[in-house]
Amino acid sequence: MIPIRSISHPIVIGLRLIGIWPKSSYEIIVRFMWVIIMMCAQIFQYQYIINHIGFDNLADLIDSVSTTLPYSLLCFKLISFWTKREIFENILIGMYHDWTNAFATDFIVEDMIKKTELAYYCSNLILSIYAIAVFLYVGVFLELSHDHDQENRSNLSPELLIKMDLPFTYDESPIYEYVFIVQFIQLFFIASSIAVLDALIITLIFHIGGQIEILHKTLKNISINDEKPESSRIIIKSLIDRHYRIIIGSEYIESLFSYIALMQLICNTLIICCIGFLIVVALNSNLKLLIRISFFYIAITLEAFIFSIAGEYLSNKSLSVSISAYESPWYLLSPKNRGVMILLMVRSQRRLTITAGKFMDLSMQGFANSKLIADTAYEFLWYNMNPNESRLLIPIILRAQRGFTFTFGKFATLSMESFTAIMKASGSYMSVLLAMT
Repeated sequence: MIPIRSISHPIVIGLRLIGIWPKSSYEIIVRFMWVIIMMCAQIFQYQYIINHIGFDNLADLIDSVSTTLPYSLLCFKLISFWTKREIFENILIGMYHDWTNAFATDFIVEDMIKKTELAYYCSNLILSIYAIAVFLYVGVFLELSHDHDQENRSNLSPELLIKMDLPFTYDESPIYEYVFIVQFIQLFFIASSIAVLDALIITLIFHIGGQIEILHKTLKNISINDEKPESSRIIIKSLIDRHYRIIIGSEYIESLFSYIALMQLICNTLIICCIGFLIVVALNSNLKLLIRISFFYIAITLEAFIFSIAGEYLSNKSLSVSISAYESPWYLLSPKNRGVMILLMVRSQRRLTITAGKFMDLSMQGFANSKLIADTAYEFLWYNMNPNESRLLIPIILRAQRGFTFTFGKFATLSMESFTAIMKASGSYMSVLLAMT
């Protein structure tokens, strides 16, 4: 259904392995296996947390919480994608139609290829960072376990890679080695799945951004001097159709990722605070533990950054559509074509954003920038126009007051402002811990 040029091979393979890619082979079996694996892991992880609640070993408890929450977050993501598979399939179908229509114009194909190459690069970078984080996490864990065995040759149970309360004894060899291998494979697949979903949203956002840039170029190429009314009207109507598909695509992405983004930022904030506590504890005690935690911290921070930058990129790109429409010589078109262009201007006032919970936009633009088009339209000498023409601008002024946002969980917009707020909160938390130690 979908050309491989839209989404990179590693992402497609990853989506098939987690049962998200539409109409993939053994989809039900793959989902059932993931349910069993995640259910068993979560039961053992939370059982360990419940059994170790207390202040005797607070660092161990917080470490277990910080490694358990990403598992829970992935469970939520998988369930969301599985229950909204029709929305994801509609997104892929829209991408397929965009590529099919792109071959009619050379410059459109070139722009889409450039965005696709950028999406490939970012996807591979995200996958590489998560893979490096896993191997460094495991490598430092093995080094710490070796040092611990040399210092304490007592009857203490060996530490597991992922803290779990297993229903059987694993102290003796080779049972411990088998458990370690299973946990390593599980950790690698969990991290890879998280990376695939993070790379997916970047790919989708870049595709929308590429369509917006194509819209910009088409607006600039509108001919005025040698205008043929019918052909020009067809071109302008195609602009309306492309902009409509952009809006529909962004709304699909919003529906798919909104509550995922909300849980993402909540869990990432808690995890960053937990890791911050562990970093403060490890500063004066164990350099190897600090290295292990630091790469885990980088991976978690990257995840929050990806969602925030996706919302920021989409917001800025969507606002530029109205600017390009105003800068085009639309006022020199024939009255019929001018009316179509005004319709495009009106529809491009809404900012495309990611929301959290449908009530908070992740955007650093705020209400002031959402009024950019309204201010431009109002400052234009609309009151000197004849009544019929001035009435056409009034809807623009009114519609421009509403922001078109991409939220997380319908609560807040995704942007760099949201990301920096999270980092500021975690930094303040770490500074308090440092002051207390």
